[in-house]
Amino acid sequence: MLNVKESSAVVGGSTAFAGKVKQAVSAVFMTALTLLGLYVLKSQWLPLTPVQQEAFTQVLWICQAVTWWCFIVGEITGNNSQVDKLWSLVPAVYAWFLVYKAAQDPSCTDWSRMVLVSVLISLWAIRLTYNFYRRGGYSLLPWKGEEDYRWSILRAKPPLNRSWVWTLFNLGFICFYQNALIFLFSLPVLAIWQGHAGALNGTDVGLALVFLWVLYLEWKADQQQYDYQTEKWRRIRAGEPLGDFYEKGFVHTGLWHWVRHPNYAAEQTLWILVYSFSAWAQGAWLNWSLAGALLLVALFRSSSDFSESLSAEKYPAYKHYQGTTGRFLPRLSFGMKK
Repeated sequence: MLNVKESSAVVGGSTAFAGKVKQAVSAVFMTALTLLGLYVLKSQWLPLTPVQQEAFTQVLWICQAVTWWCFIVGEITGNNSQVDKLWSLVPAVYAWFLVYKAAQDPSCTDWSRMVLVSVLISLWAIRLTYNFYRRGGYSLLPWKGEEDYRWSILRAKPPLNRSWVWTLFNLGFICFYQNALIFLFSLPVLAIWQGHAGALNGTDVGLALVFLWVLYLEWKADQQQYDYQTEKWRRIRAGEPLGDFYEKGFVHTGLWHWVRHPNYAAEQTLWILVYSFSAWAQGAWLNWSLAGALLLVALFRSSSDFSESLSAEKYPAYKHYQGTTGRFLPRLSFGMKK
């Protein structure tokens, strides 16, 4: 017979497992809904020309090569954050490769919009790559560098604690799905190539300025989190008192006063803006390249669910923070109440 403590552990484990099942079902539903919507809209898609189809296929081959590289290196080294190391780099490669292919297309007389978007993606890539680098994410040796802490937690939970199950998870979700997602949310650059909006104009300038503003907010959010965690851990290592501010354990001021994940909110917005360039280029609000942005939103929803469940277990004040602060959008009543 189970004692009270053992019974509580079983109930808690069952609740956590049910929560993960709910998140997985939600992610599958969002994916299916996205694909269904795109299928319904397929009659409005502009067909790819032979040159564009060739470029699409070549980028897809690059994506497959990156996927297998991440899987093989991750399996050999035991560090499953290989996709994280390339997440900020690969979209810029895809974008500039498509610009290169468009420049070789005799029927493409103006690829300036593609160049503009590729420059913006490159600025995003530089910022995110630096942020990952300063957290120790990169090393010349692929088995070194910071691994996403969530992978080690998931590896210890059944059924993922079985080596063959984890290998399938690594191949199917970490490597294949995430690389497919990167490929998809980079494709608005190809959709821009399809468009006929002509030379750059005021709309492009406006979208670019909004992109740069959101990119600044993303940098600001990451910087605030970095500063908070750096000082918190400095005090812990030095044996200094944390005080009320750092005792909470998580950043909760600045942009984080308004929403719980300002960096995630900015990241989703940036790729929706990239898609907006393609919508403007094609003269229609909806086109086939929307899939990547929608699936990215779904990924951040499920990813933040898991991260927040860990934070709520680790930090007593986090549940109150969840109740008073919006996830990605501000609420009418802001901040933490004492």
